[in-house]
Amino acid sequence: QLQASGGGLVQPGGSLRLSCTTSLPIASAYAMGWYRQTPGKQRELVAGISQTGITNYPDSVKGRFTVSRDNAEDTMYLQMIGLKPEDTAVYYCYAKFAYVGGHSDYWGQGTLVTVSS
Repeated sequence: QLQASGGGLVQPGGSLRLSCTTSLPIASAYAMGWYRQTPGKQRELVAGISQTGITNYPDSVKGRFTVSRDNAEDTMYLQMIGLKPEDTAVYYCYAKFAYVGGHSDYWGQGTLVTVSS
């Protein structure tokens, strides 16, 4: 239901912008964000954004990553600057929707970011 894109190979210090598009009405999503995962490690939250636009980041990316959402285009972005080799990972986007009686979580397929010289 979510399509992540924008990954690629970038040199240390470089920038990338990831996109997460969907046919779902993200204006109704109470939470969205990005996780990343490297082999042998747990999936790590790198950016979260609430329905009202409140954002949160772990210290490892704070000041370098910026998450935003365009409800009109049903798209979420992750702008990454000052990339480091340790940012190399597969990045996944997610969206959480609530409805009467429960909630549903949706995930993108992942996009690979490689930071290397």
